[in-house]
Amino acid sequence: MRKVLRGVLSLAVLIGTVSATGASAGAATAAEAAAKQSSSTSSEDIKDRILAIPGMSLIEEKPYPGYRFFVLSYTQPVDHRRPSKGTFQQRVTLLHKDTTRPTVFFTSGYNVSTNPSRSEPTQIIDGNQVSLEYRFFTPSRPAPADWSKLDIWQAASDQHRVFKALKKIYSENWLSTGGSKGGMTATYFERFYPKDMDGVVAYVAPNDVVDKEDSAYDRFFARVGTQECRDRLSGVQREALVRREPLEKKYEAYAAENGLTFDTVGTLDKAYEAVVMDYVWAFWQYSLVADCASIPADAPNATDQEIWDSIDGISGFSAYADQGLGTYTPYYYQAGTQLGSPDIEQPWLGDLSRYGYQPPRNFVPRSIPMKFQPSAMRDVDSWVRNNARQMLYVYGENDPWGAEPFRLGKGARDSYVHTAPGANHGAKVAGLVTDEKARATAAILRWAGVAPAAVQADPAKAKPLAKFDARLDVRDAELQRDRGTLRP
Repeated sequence: MRKVLRGVLSLAVLIGTVSATGASAGAATAAEAAAKQSSSTSSEDIKDRILAIPGMSLIEEKPYPGYRFFVLSYTQPVDHRRPSKGTFQQRVTLLHKDTTRPTVFFTSGYNVSTNPSRSEPTQIIDGNQVSLEYRFFTPSRPAPADWSKLDIWQAASDQHRVFKALKKIYSENWLSTGGSKGGMTATYFERFYPKDMDGVVAYVAPNDVVDKEDSAYDRFFARVGTQECRDRLSGVQREALVRREPLEKKYEAYAAENGLTFDTVGTLDKAYEAVVMDYVWAFWQYSLVADCASIPADAPNATDQEIWDSIDGISGFSAYADQGLGTYTPYYYQAGTQLGSPDIEQPWLGDLSRYGYQPPRNFVPRSIPMKFQPSAMRDVDSWVRNNARQMLYVYGENDPWGAEPFRLGKGARDSYVHTAPGANHGAKVAGLVTDEKARATAAILRWAGVAPAAVQADPAKAKPLAKFDARLDVRDAELQRDRGTLRP
C-alpha cells in the first residue's frame, strides 16, 4: 500500500501542477526555483553532507562531467543482530547528480567498481546511483572473518543501513537494481526490508528454490539455440575429455608458467574437468547464436590447440585454480549455504566425466565450515509470489540462469516478468520487444516518481530521461568480469 499511495500522490501532484493557474501556478514556480536553489547548494557541499554521516569516510573522489563521483567507506556491524560485537569497513560508491533527483541503489552481488558507471535504471530515470560492495568480498571483509555472518539477511541489512543513512540527503524515490547475483540481492533486500524501496528492477536473477531439483536446466540445454550449434559445443566438450591426458600436460605447463595452484579444489585433474564441464553453460551465458560460427565444426579432427583455445576462451583455464577461486570464495560459500547451485546432466558426455558437476563445497577452503539451509530460497520465492509490489524481472531467452526464474503469483501487484528474445546473461530492458520495453520503462519512471504526464497517459511514449553515455552506460566489462566459472 505504501508504494501504491506514493504513486497516486505523485500523480496527483503532477496533475495539480500541470492544471494550476494564477496563484497556484506562481506558487509552483516559486517552489521549483527554491528546489533548484536547494539543489545548487547541495551540489556545492554534497561531499561535506555525505561525510557528516556517522561512520562514512572518503576514499577518493573522481571527476566526471555532470556528476560527482565518490568512493566511500562505511562502518557496518559484522552482525546486525548484535552490533556491539564488532564492525568492518564496507565500500560504497556514489554517483551524485542532484539531491532533487531519484536514486538507484545498485549492487552486483560481488565487488564494487570504483569507476563511474550507470545501471540501466539510473539512465532511465536520470538519477543518482549508490553502489554497494557485497559483504565479505575484499576489502569489505571483517577481520577475522566469521563466515556464519555471510548470509542474505545480513547483506540486506547492510543495504538497509546505507539507505537509511543516505535517505536523509537523497529524499526522493529510490529503486534497487542489480544483474545476476545483484538481481538476487535486490530481491532479498526487498523481501527483508519491503518499506525501503519504491521499486525493484532485477536482471537475470536465478531462483534455485529446490537445490536438488535441477531438471529445468537440462530441458533448457536440450532446446537452446540451434541443433547445429549445440552439436558443435558438445563435440568440443567431448574432445576435451577424450584428450584429457595431452591437454592436462598442456594445463600443467600453463599452471607452472602462470603460478597457478590447486589446493582448494584438490587436484589439477579436478580443476581441468570443472573448466570443461562449464564450457556449454558458459557459452550460452555470455555468447549469442551468431557466435557459434567460432566453435570448431569438426571437433574430432580439430587440433589439440584448437580444442584448448575454444575451452580457454569460453570457460577459462585459470577459473578453478586457487588464484581464480579466491576472489569468489564468498559467492561459493553462499551457493553452498543458501543460494543453491545448478547440477546438469550433459548426457552427451557419457562416462567421460569423472566428477560430474562439482558442488560449491569443492571451491571453498576446507577451513571454512558450510551447512546448507534449504528453507532460505523457499522463503524468498514464496514471498515474491505472494507479496511482490512494484518489482520487475528481466531475463534473457538464451541465458541458462533464466531456466529457474522468479515467478509472480496472485498476490503480486504492479509487478512484471519479461524475457528479452535471443538475449544472454546481459539482458536489459532495452532488449525487450517493443510493447514490453515501453511498459517496463514507464513502470520504472513511475516508480521513481519522474514519469512525464505524456508517459502516464500513454506508456508507449516512455523512454530514458538521460541520454546514452558510452562511458557510463556500457556495462559489458562487468559482464565479462565473471567469465570463467559457473557463477550468476
